[in-house]
Amino acid sequence: MAIEPAIGSELPGGGLPAGFEGPVVAPGLGPYQLAWRRLRRNRVALAFGGLFVAIVVMCLLAPVYAQDIAHTSPDANHITETIKVGSKSEEVVSAAGIPIGPTWHARFFLGADQNGRDVAVRLLYGGRNSLFIGAVATLITMLLAVMVGLVSGYFRGPIDGVLSRLMDVIWAYPALLLGVALGVVLAVSGLNLGLFQIQGNSLLVPAVIVGVVYVPYVAKPLRGQVLGLREKEFIDASRAQGLGHVQIMLGEVLPNLASTIVVLVPLMLANSILLEASLSFLGAGVQPPNPSWGTMIGDGIRFIPAAIHTTLVPGIMLMLTVLGVNVLGDGVRDAFDPRARIRVER
Repeated sequence: MAIEPAIGSELPGGGLPAGFEGPVVAPGLGPYQLAWRRLRRNRVALAFGGLFVAIVVMCLLAPVYAQDIAHTSPDANHITETIKVGSKSEEVVSAAGIPIGPTWHARFFLGADQNGRDVAVRLLYGGRNSLFIGAVATLITMLLAVMVGLVSGYFRGPIDGVLSRLMDVIWAYPALLLGVALGVVLAVSGLNLGLFQIQGNSLLVPAVIVGVVYVPYVAKPLRGQVLGLREKEFIDASRAQGLGHVQIMLGEVLPNLASTIVVLVPLMLANSILLEASLSFLGAGVQPPNPSWGTMIGDGIRFIPAAIHTTLVPGIMLMLTVLGVNVLGDGVRDAFDPRARIRVER
């Protein structure tokens, strides 16, 4: 009969007792190692994550494409120029105001917009702006939400009451409606934070708006988790050892929120990118002349169906980006789910 070795039964040199025929028990895996192994087996999530990474790399290489391939800039107008397509010359923008469609060549690869600007170049530069705003907004959301969730759930009482009511006020308004209201006001007056001031046309304005709007959507679940953690025995043991409130929150409670935070980050990134595009489409996000996928869709919608590429191209890029982040986020959530029944092999 095969038996398993007891803990500590290995020989000092790392071997097993003589005559042992049983299986070797693998050392235990930590939660992050186990989650990574689960995620590696989710090929769909990894494929869409690779798609998102590819889009990010393309957007980061926007200056290279603009200078070395398209030989233009995102704001350069070519409205009076002509370009040779095949064996004939075509106007970049016709006399009727209709921009040229995709040429599938170096210049105007995806066509031009109503001002004769290269759509492919603006698509990449607009992606840089959209991804930047989404990343900064996600960072703002997570930092504020973690602080509010920790303090509110740990201290409870009046502090919890004040912070919870403040979150309820923000949560009472639809995210898009509140974002439009704040975007219109700050686009005119800018944002004065005391030590420094942000101009109304800065990319940080929509980033701050999106980041603040989504704070309750993350802070409330974290608060609920903290309320449960503060009653655990290890928190009582920490208090008995004389640890202060800040030490307990940062050293004991926060590490137990790490998996939840990791799961929420990609989901909030997708929502932030989508909300920024919606605000820019409505004129309350990125301000001209800065491009973004939302502003490109808003500018090109007037030319449907004559120049549908001006709306279709940024729309497809936005859809692929949000889809890639969402599917990756679902994969990360499943990987951290302790109820996931996926066999882990060494």
